[in-house]
Amino acid sequence: MRFLTAGESHGPALVAVIEGFPAKVPVAREIIDREMARRQQGYGRGGRMKIERDQVEILAGVRGGATIGSPICLRIENRDWSRWASAMAVFDAPEKAMVTIEADPLLAKVSPEVTIPRPGHADLSGALKYGYTDLRNIIERASARETAARVAVGVFAKQLLVQFGVEIGSYVSRIGTTGTDVRMPLTREEQALVERSPVRAYPHELSGSMVETIVAAQECKETLGGTFVVYANGVPPGLGSHVHWDRRLDGQLAQALMAIPGIKGVECGAGFGAAELPGSEMHDAIGYHPQTGWHRTGNQAGGIEGGISNGQPIILRAAMKPIPTLYQGLPSVDLKTGEPRQAGAERSDLTAVPAAGVVAEAMVAWVLAVAFQEKFGGDTLPEMKQAWMAYQEGLGGRRD
Repeated sequence: MRFLTAGESHGPALVAVIEGFPAKVPVAREIIDREMARRQQGYGRGGRMKIERDQVEILAGVRGGATIGSPICLRIENRDWSRWASAMAVFDAPEKAMVTIEADPLLAKVSPEVTIPRPGHADLSGALKYGYTDLRNIIERASARETAARVAVGVFAKQLLVQFGVEIGSYVSRIGTTGTDVRMPLTREEQALVERSPVRAYPHELSGSMVETIVAAQECKETLGGTFVVYANGVPPGLGSHVHWDRRLDGQLAQALMAIPGIKGVECGAGFGAAELPGSEMHDAIGYHPQTGWHRTGNQAGGIEGGISNGQPIILRAAMKPIPTLYQGLPSVDLKTGEPRQAGAERSDLTAVPAAGVVAEAMVAWVLAVAFQEKFGGDTLPEMKQAWMAYQEGLGGRRD
């Protein structure tokens, strides 16, 4: 299984193609719409979220509310395209006129051509790699707008996993300096409470102080990062492998999370805290009961040992840096003239940590779905379920 996305932030649309997805997996329109809306929510989001109402158009691979085994093609319209059509023309030379941005009071107009790289973005490194002085060619694809397509893909992965009792959730544990270091799986009721928080906070009582932190940053024309936790309940032991470096499940999950724009660190289980613990406190003792099978006394490993899921909930925590687009501008240099300049601003968020957690859910779901496909095989969901049930039957007893 694999997927590809394409599309620019201010192009006509984002598209995604999913290949190798099993047939007969149910897909519901309301679930897709709900997941897309979750990515757009969160206090501190910018003006773009006032324009877009992301909806997924399924062009291929689904019939009668279920996948049919052929490639799945998804399209998400960019409603902001109408004002950028001349600046982002495919064949005609881009017009130089400023683009009016009514949805953002701090950003009245934006130039189609950008020559001053913004620190913290892909602007300069991308320009040097691809040989551009107009940074618009880098900005448009490097934008986190692309993550809308990943969330759409993640819906299909989640719909596959739920057939095996795997549920994935996330929550914000810290915004700036406000928050906690909690990392634990949540119940459905606790996750529902997270979704009612304006910043998707857990514990819910932190919501107010997190919002106050964002407001204070806005007054200073600053941006904020933070941390979020993503977890997966119901994951069976045996996903991933120790036999090659690229088959280790924790490595795959870390790569998937680090590929989200702005993520600068990922922890599994105790994470960096494991370095400070003696082995007797770090490692999860193993127990066995004839009726209930294998169990652990804790989950410091975050559900993964030796690159293989061990049957405990998978727990990951990621750190997101502050949004690098600041309305106050940071020192930079004009690529055309070589003269010092203040970096300009594209439309931006104050913080995107709540949304990043939703994107992380999609990426974790995809990695686990691929691992399920590798472990249990099959071109159809019924085939996968048959293999999964046979595997489950052998997990309860001792192994020779």
